[in-house]
Amino acid sequence: MHQFEISDLITVVEPRSGRRLPVRRAEVVRLLRENGDERASRIVAGLPADRDGVLDPDAVDRLLVSVHTELQRLSEELRIGERLVHVLRPLFAAIRSTTGARSGPYRLVDVGCGLGYLVRWLAATDALGADVELVGVDLDAALVGEADRLARAEGLDCRFVHGNAFDMPEAATVYVSTGVLHHFRGAALAEFFQAQAASPAQAFCHFDIAATRLAPIGAWVFHRARMRHPLGRHDGVVSARRAHSDETLLRAAAAPGIRPLLYEPRGSANPFCTTLRPVIGVRPHLEAPLRLALGRAARRLVGPEQPAGAAR
Repeated sequence: MHQFEISDLITVVEPRSGRRLPVRRAEVVRLLRENGDERASRIVAGLPADRDGVLDPDAVDRLLVSVHTELQRLSEELRIGERLVHVLRPLFAAIRSTTGARSGPYRLVDVGCGLGYLVRWLAATDALGADVELVGVDLDAALVGEADRLARAEGLDCRFVHGNAFDMPEAATVYVSTGVLHHFRGAALAEFFQAQAASPAQAFCHFDIAATRLAPIGAWVFHRARMRHPLGRHDGVVSARRAHSDETLLRAAAAPGIRPLLYEPRGSANPFCTTLRPVIGVRPHLEAPLRLALGRAARRLVGPEQPAGAAR
């Protein structure tokens, strides 16, 4: 049975325009109950709504900003920024080596950036270099607004955009995301990668939950201990249960003109330590420079023609 995250149901926007649509509380409650998720249905039933039963958008925004703030704390504790830079720095080194030192600036676009933790962390640490422009994009206007407020308060050189990351007038050099892939199901996952392959981007690097048997248990422990609101606890565990297999990710990422690679596949990763790991896509001419820039860590990369446990 399909598992739903509450946050995906209580706010709905048009993908192209970003226009917010009304959400009827009773319809969400009914969907969750029909799916057998009584706990989630009770959480939604307790959210404020108007006389017509439409969820209060301001209350929903406040709740999602609060939950994402707690998720940011988890990202800090798990040192997600450093884990991403471990892959992103060699990736940009490979791009620079093939385009020339004077071909910048380059642009990193964080898809579904939420409160912009990754972009703000990269800006604060200057981890990728001054020639990389940092942009966060999200369809949720409230999250983007809070991300922009935090960046300005912190005096950071980055920007945030409300809208569709693939409809921006400026081309991305590298698309990234954290914890986004599991939200795409079926054909939508392949379409997500195809949109990037059809763009001028040189690469993508999307981190998501590793689909291990321990992932749901670890998610329950972390979210039970660190998340205050029941919605955050619920969605955190469901996210782990919805994580895509290695085979699904590599198959979906194999869009025309892209060489898909998985870093730390399930067969070679430590299930006690691996929380998020990336599926990487590069233009074919970038694979060799990327492996060179990764050095010994390149042994952790596998492609679709290699078995999941082939990395050494």
